[in-house]
Amino acid sequence: MHKGCVIRVGDLGEFGVIRRISGRLPQGSGVILGPGDDAAILEAPDGRVVVSTDLLIEGRHFRRDWSSGYDIGRKAAAQNLSDIVAMGADPTAIVVGLGLPGEASAEWLDALTDGFRDECALVGATVAGGDIARSDIVVIGVTALGDLGGRTPVTRSGARPGDVVAVAGRLGYAAAGLALLSAERGTTEVPDFAEEFVAAHRRPEPPYACGPEAAGLGATAMLDVSDGLLQDLGHVATASGVRIVLDPAALPVPEAMARLAAELDADPLTWVLTGGEDHALAATFPRDVSLPPSWRVVGQVSDAEGEAKAEVSGRAETSGGWDHFRE
Repeated sequence: MHKGCVIRVGDLGEFGVIRRISGRLPQGSGVILGPGDDAAILEAPDGRVVVSTDLLIEGRHFRRDWSSGYDIGRKAAAQNLSDIVAMGADPTAIVVGLGLPGEASAEWLDALTDGFRDECALVGATVAGGDIARSDIVVIGVTALGDLGGRTPVTRSGARPGDVVAVAGRLGYAAAGLALLSAERGTTEVPDFAEEFVAAHRRPEPPYACGPEAAGLGATAMLDVSDGLLQDLGHVATASGVRIVLDPAALPVPEAMARLAAELDADPLTWVLTGGEDHALAATFPRDVSLPPSWRVVGQVSDAEGEAKAEVSGRAETSGGWDHFRE
């Protein structure tokens, strides 16, 4: 045993780790067979299964000195569950692949597992299984599954000229928090007014209910804002063959965000337009649809006029957002 009686992942061994994880994961009613066999078995009431997967790598997508294991688990689950609701589906389960250093503590692993479990619980989903391997750094692969409940999936390719563009959820919060953490001030120097932004970076809060809601309202296109509003709506524009114009006046900057931007010599609207880790939802709707308060109109869809793209009225941005091979 290690000094101080701290139990490490390496002390538990592969199957001890699996037992420890599985013991913290209750199974939902839609799971016919959960962890412990070669594969899980889930119900698929709709007859179709919506699937999405993401990979998170320590040092690129998260840092253990910035975020707790619990926060990392919540974040990893959230960004995958958000993809499912962006199709208009209800999440049902995730499966998780973990690469873990042997020196990682069992307590940290417990917190990570609880993060997966608790985020899934927000949408009635289950952690149905996964795999582990030893790794020099923490690597997390999450695959999320969902059920359409008889609805038509909402893809990126259905936006039409005359539609309005609307957003549900926060924009720019996680980007503001990342900028503050990256400013070499240390996590102990987060001012009170900026704590919500750091919290947003560590643990996003996707507007889960708004995905199926948008599908029911007749959304013509939708996606999870994972790489930045401008960049992601550019994907909608390209897939749909349209032009999307965002109105900056419809994207107000919170006072606290403006204050933080001034301290960091940054443009807060750039965070709103190009920050993606809040996992908001963006969708296009027919103009005559009456949108609930959870959705706010931020732009319009028009003919492509030779080039399918998304742009911001009156601003020079033509791109911006996350790119794994550019950053």
